[in-house]
This record gives sequence, C-alpha cells and structure tokens, in this order.
Amino acid sequence: MDKHIIETAEAPAPIGPYSQAVSTGSLLFVSGQIALDAKTGTLKTESLETETQKVMENIGAILKAKGMTYKNIVKTTIFLRDMNDFALVNQYYGSYFESEFPARETVEVSRLPKDVNVEISVIATL
Repeated sequence: MDKHIIETAEAPAPIGPYSQAVSTGSLLFVSGQIALDAKTGTLKTESLETETQKVMENIGAILKAKGMTYKNIVKTTIFLRDMNDFALVNQYYGSYFESEFPARETVEVSRLPKDVNVEISVIATL
C-alpha cells in the first residue's frame, strides 16, 4: 500500500495518536479539524462563524500541503455539538465551495475535542 503522512505547520498539530492527513493513491483523508490556531495554540471560538471559518482554514492548509484546494474535496463529515447550529455552520461551510458540492453528512454529537462546537473531516481526490 502506498501511504503517505501529510503534515504542515499551517494547521494544528494532532492532539493525539493520529496524523493531520494521510494520502494513498489519488485520495487524501483529512482528520477532523477543530478551530485551533496552529500558530498560537488557542481556540478560535468567539462565535460560531469564527469557529467554522477557522476549521475550514485548517482544512485548506492541509489540502494546500498536498497541492489541493477545496475543489478537490469529494466528501465531508460535519460533527456539531448542537444541531440547532446547522444553518449557520452550513452558511459558512458552503462559502468555501463554488459549485459541485461534495457529498456530506452532518451529525450531532454529545461532545467534541476541547469542547468545541464543530469539527469537520474531509476526503479529497486529485
């Protein structure tokens, strides 16, 4: 199996035994990202807008490390602490795509790492 670990200082370092992303063949599997600032190590949770944007920026940094963009994303999973936040998160998440949106599921969970409100993982392809 052709497996490569993707790492970038532009996205937060893993907070456990996992990689920021793993590529195999033409696929890139990006681990769930939260609104952690890679440079300061602080959470950006002042508002749901800020939090969602930081999550998407972290995903973008990992995609960039592999020479990809948001256009390469084919599948996303959004984890929300409160499904009542769905519309607002959807608004900011959606602003990162122009057309041909990826497949997606959104699920409410009881708790997320560092007690954030949103976590997003993606699968991208060349």
